[in-house]
Amino acid sequence: MDHKLLKQFVAAAHHLHFAHAAKSLGVPRSTVVASVRSLEAAVGYELFDKSATSTVLTPEGEAFLVEAERQLAASTKAAAADTRAAGGKAKASKGKGRAPVVKGERRPGRPRQGR
Repeated sequence: MDHKLLKQFVAAAHHLHFAHAAKSLGVPRSTVVASVRSLEAAVGYELFDKSATSTVLTPEGEAFLVEAERQLAASTKAAAADTRAAGGKAKASKGKGRAPVVKGERRPGRPRQGR
C-alpha cells in the first residue's frame, strides 16, 4: 500500500472529518477524499459509511485502520533504523577556487591595466 494513502486514511479516521484531517495534513480536502476512494477501490470494500449523517467508519474500515496504523508504525521504524551515522571522508579545501564569470565584472585577482 502507498504510504501517503495510508497516512491520509488514518488522519481521516482519527478526525472523522475530512476537512479537519486535510487541514492537519496540510493538503486540500479533495486530496484526502480521493485518497480514501482509491484505497477503497484497492481493498475492495468501503472504509467509511456513506449512508450515515456524519463520517463513520464501517466495521471493515475499523479493522483496516488497525492494520494501516501497524503498517505506518513499521515503515516509520524501518526508516529510523535505516539512517546512517554521520561521518565519512572529508574533502580537502582547494583554496579560493575560480569565481564564476559575470559579464561586466572585473576578473578577480588581476589588476586592471592603467594608462
